[in-house]
Formats: sequence, C-alpha cells, structure tokens
Amino acid sequence: MKYGFGIDVGGTTVKMGFFSEDGTLLHSWEIPTDCTENGRHILPDIAKAVQAHLAQTGIGHESVLGIGIGVPGPVNSRGIVNRCINLGWGVLDLKGELEALTGLPVQAGNDANVAALGECWKGGGQGKQDMVLATLGTGIGGGILVGGKMIHGVHGGGGEIGHLNISRTETVPCNCGNYGCAEQYGSATGIVRTAKRFLETCDAPSTLRELETLTAKAIFDAGKANDALALEILEQVFDDLGVFLACVCSVCDPEIIVLGGGVSKAGQILLDGVAAHFKKYMFHTGRNIAFALATLGNEAGIYGAFKMALDAI
Repeated sequence: MKYGFGIDVGGTTVKMGFFSEDGTLLHSWEIPTDCTENGRHILPDIAKAVQAHLAQTGIGHESVLGIGIGVPGPVNSRGIVNRCINLGWGVLDLKGELEALTGLPVQAGNDANVAALGECWKGGGQGKQDMVLATLGTGIGGGILVGGKMIHGVHGGGGEIGHLNISRTETVPCNCGNYGCAEQYGSATGIVRTAKRFLETCDAPSTLRELETLTAKAIFDAGKANDALALEILEQVFDDLGVFLACVCSVCDPEIIVLGGGVSKAGQILLDGVAAHFKKYMFHTGRNIAFALATLGNEAGIYGAFKMALDAI
C-alpha cells in the first residue's frame, strides 16, 4: 500500500490530510500557520508534522508517493510561488524547499486551483474532466480544469477568475486595485453591496430594511420567503454571475460549473438563478453546461493537493 499527504495552507491554519493511494482520507488534522518572520517557519512546521505522522504510523518514506500542497497565492507549474501576501512570502521555490525539508516529492499549486482539482476528483464535479469552480465567499476564487489538469499559467495566475472585468463603469476599486471585477458583484461582499444600492435608491418595502446587519445569507433567506425587493436584488446578482461565468466558459468550454464558498449554501435558488441568466449570455454551444454545488467543503484543498501528488507519479 502506498500513501501520500495533501496540505492546504491558510493564513490561520494548515490543514493536513493523509491518504491511501486509492484516495481514501485516512486522517486529517490542523497545525497553526506561523506567519512571523515573513512566514519562514511555515514549511519547517509542515515538514515536522509530516515526519511526526510517519513516525507515529510506522510508515517509511519508501511507501509515500509524495506531498501535494496548495497555498494562497500564484504558483507556476514548476512550484515557484510569486508572493503569498497573507503568509509573508515573496518569491519562493515552494516545491524545492519542501522537498529538501522532507525528502519526499512535492507538487504545489494555488489553493483555489487545488480545491478545483479536489472537487473534480471527489466532489461536485466527480466524473468530469473539464470543469470550472467558482468559490463565492468574501471574494471570488476559482479554478479551471482542462482534461483533468489545472491551468497554472506562466506566472501562476491561471484561474484567477474572480478578477475578470464585467463592468467598464465601476468607480469603486476592487481589493486588487482594478475596477469592475466579478468579485465586486458576485461575492458575499458584492451581494451585500448590490443590496445596499437597491435599498438606497428605492423606497419599496422589504424585510431587509429591518435588519441591523445585512448579509448575503439574509438576502437569500428573504428571497426564499418571497420578499419582492430581495428577489429583485437576487435577479441582479444572478445576472452579474451569469455574465461572469459565460465569459469564463466561452474560453474553456467545460462540462460542468461547480459553485462553492459560503454563498453556495443558498442552494438550489442560486443554481437555478445563475443557470437561467448564464444561458442568456453563453455562446450557443455551451448553453447547457451543467451546474452543481461543491460538496467537499473545507476538505477540497487537501483532496486536490493529494491528487496533484498522485498525478505526478
């Protein structure tokens, strides 16, 4: 039996997964992410956790296929990181340094791309080879798989779909510094922003006006309860997401679009609404691309990371 590790590095914790060769998750745990001193302790801490787990299980290096690791920043196909701001890293040979620390083969990728690989392998896109994952959270992350392979891009920025421009008239900057990015409209933050604009520019009655704190969940809940203004707001959100995803899919023509992140917890209302508007904007050959919800949650990253190591054999 062969084994491997899938590792998902976040700004607060590092998720660790230990897998058997058939993709069964045998054990998962977390260690703190030590971002002090520009993140210089992160990889040594990961290496220690890997070695400690092997010692505890009595499994030798010869039985380990390798390590896959996803990190929150651009990573090219050679495993070179080009700045992970949340971790304090600049340009870093992630693959080379972790291999030197562990004595094991390493494959590295951007965390959103790696999560897409996980969802394609064992999650909402299971059985598909060509997939777009859009994670709708505080921002919009995502990943694109073509023929079962992640698109890294020359500079490690492949799959940064949340920063696709869908508005030429936006006057408020995105967190990235550009204007009119998709995440300004379709993320949880963007949905609240759209709702506030509606509430400020009309006097239509709505239960949303009674809330002390307006959230994306509250907007979806109001829509499910047939609040007329909430439904109008959601139609605008669905239209923005439809334009955005049609632009992405006109480039890569996937089999399926998987929606993840906190906003995806809205469920069927989100799938149905976005799919209807997507059809209006998508090139005719792809109007019937399937939509599905992500299913792996916070484990998508460790599954995708291990799949990288498995695919590299």
